[in-house]
Amino acid sequence: MSAADRKPLSKVLQYEAPGNPVWKDTPIPEPDAHQVLVKVLGVTTCPHWDIHIMDGVQMLAGMPLEYPYPPGQPGHEAMGEVVEAGSDVADLAPGMRVAAWQDQGQHRAGCYGRYAVLDAANVLAVPPRLGPDQVAPLELAMCVQVSFDRLLQLDAVAGRRFAVSGLGPAGLVAVQMARAYGAREVVGFDLLPARRELAAGLGADEVAMPDPAAYAASRSSDESFDAALDCTGLKQSIEFLMARTRSAVSIFGVLRETVDFGPQNWGGDFALLGYGRHNRSAAERALELVLSGTLDLSALVTHRLPLTHYREGVELLRSHEAIKVCFDPWG
Repeated sequence: MSAADRKPLSKVLQYEAPGNPVWKDTPIPEPDAHQVLVKVLGVTTCPHWDIHIMDGVQMLAGMPLEYPYPPGQPGHEAMGEVVEAGSDVADLAPGMRVAAWQDQGQHRAGCYGRYAVLDAANVLAVPPRLGPDQVAPLELAMCVQVSFDRLLQLDAVAGRRFAVSGLGPAGLVAVQMARAYGAREVVGFDLLPARRELAAGLGADEVAMPDPAAYAASRSSDESFDAALDCTGLKQSIEFLMARTRSAVSIFGVLRETVDFGPQNWGGDFALLGYGRHNRSAAERALELVLSGTLDLSALVTHRLPLTHYREGVELLRSHEAIKVCFDPWG
C-alpha cells in the first residue's frame, strides 16, 4: 500500500471484552453525505451505561450484548468541532461547535475517541463560549426534558410541590428544570449526603433521605407532592413517591422491576407515567435553558480526566465519588 492510500490514524476506546477497554489506533472516519465528522473536545459519562458495559451486563434488559463492543461506545454525550460536513449537510460547516443531542444507537461507533462521525440531524450547533462541561451532557438534558414535557402537558409543574427521587445526573437536571418551569417547591430525595447537598445548591428547597417514617404516606395532606419524577427506576423509590403524590409520578430511571399500582393509586385523577420519545424539540428547549443560565450542566461534572484514564473514571462512578466524569480525548 502506498503512502497516499494509507488513511491517517486517530485514537478510539473500544471494549474488547468485559472489563477490558482498550485505547487503540483507528483510521479517522469519513462522513457520508448526511453526516459530519466531529473532532471530539469532550465527552461525559453516562454512569449506569459505562458501569454495565464494563461489567458485561446489558444496560437495557433483554437486548443482546456482544464483545468486542462497537468502537467508541458507550460514549454518546459529546461536544466538539465540525471538521468536515457531508455534501447534503446545509446548516453545519467546518469550524462550528456542536453537541450531540441523541445517542445514535449501540450498533454504531460512539464518541469515546478523538473523532466521531455523527448524523447531522443528531447534533445541535452551540456557541463557541460553551465548553465540554457546559454542554456535552446535552443528550441527558434532552432525555429529562422529554419527561418534563409530559408533566407540563398535565399542568403538574408550575406552582406545584414537586419531588425528585434520585439525585444523580438526571435528578440534578430535574431539580433545575422543575425550578425553571415554575415549581412552587422542589424536594429532592437521595441516600447520599453529598448529592443532597449539591441538589440544594442547584435549587432544591428541601433535600432528605427517602424515609417513610419522616414522610408519612398520604396523597391528600399538606406534605403531599403534587407531582414527582423518579430518576432511579427502582420499585421501592417509585412506590414511595406514588404513596405521597396526588397528581402524577413520572418514571425516568430505567425500569427493571414490576411496580405495584393498586386501588390506593386508582382514584383521584392520579397518573403513573412511563417514558416518552427522544426528539429534537426537547433537545432545543434543554439547550435554551443552558443558554439562559437556568440549567447548569457543568454542575454534574465532578471529575475531569484524559480519556486514556477511562477505567479510573468508571471506578469513580462505581464508588459514587463522581457524578459525571468529563473525558478529554486529547489529554
